[in-house]
Amino acid sequence: MESRYLQKCLGTCLTQGLTEVARVRPLDPIEFLALWIYKHKENVNMELMRQREMIALEHERELAMMEQEMLERLKAEELLFQQQQLAFQLELEMQQKEKQKTEDIKTGQEKSSKDMMSMESTARGEEAMQSEESMDSGKTLAEISDRYGAPNLSRVEELDEPMLSDVALNIDQDL
Repeated sequence: MESRYLQKCLGTCLTQGLTEVARVRPLDPIEFLALWIYKHKENVNMELMRQREMIALEHERELAMMEQEMLERLKAEELLFQQQQLAFQLELEMQQKEKQKTEDIKTGQEKSSKDMMSMESTARGEEAMQSEESMDSGKTLAEISDRYGAPNLSRVEELDEPMLSDVALNIDQDL
């Protein structure tokens, strides 16, 4: 029973310590074995701590990798979103340009049709004015105009009046 306990708790450690004592052959083997076992215990504890640290480090590394992948995915999504926004803006600008072009064409057509109508009406008006002038040549301004308050003046015909220079010549001839 005692041998099982010693083998379970000290088996490997004691065997390795005794092997080291036999190899080194120190002057005080008991003190050497005691120090060796004490140092072995520190080494085992250090190894356990190192293994725990490695496990924790590996866990942190996995978390960092997951976080890095998440950031890359977010950046990719952001880039995709920006590209979609840019494409949407370009599409809106193209639609606005098309709308502006159609409006410009419409206004151009309306303007040209108005110009044509005004040219036709001007031509008709000129023809009408010419015909009215030929018909109304003896009428007064009030008769021609339909406006309220237009003066009713009669037509004044100019007579051949002698000019000042003609009067001066007549005076010189008389003298």
